[in-house]
Amino acid sequence: RLIVNVGWVFVVLFDRGCMNYMFPASYAWGNFSVLAVGIWAIVQRDSLDAIMMFLTGLLLTVLTDIIHISVFYPPNNYLTDEKRFSAGMAIFSLLLKPVSCYLVYRMYRERGGE
Repeated sequence: RLIVNVGWVFVVLFDRGCMNYMFPASYAWGNFSVLAVGIWAIVQRDSLDAIMMFLTGLLLTVLTDIIHISVFYPPNNYLTDEKRFSAGMAIFSLLLKPVSCYLVYRMYRERGGE
């Protein structure tokens, strides 16, 4: 139940991070792919593969989000309010991903993972 709530927070923050087209399409595709695997992991309650793929995807998007934010963050003279808000939501989403990883790892352990 807690993982579903964290999932919705992830969706809302990620959506707000993508709303200004500040980041390339790979940012959106990577995070939406992980979101799709996360939905699969929630629906398939007995699948260790689904939850492991979700955890791996989350860890991978932490790395790619850091790269996207650091490379594509606009200079100060091109930073509008919308871009600042979009970047803030992307950073906030990135900061919450380790919490999501911990909760998904706990779910993996509950399902019988090593």
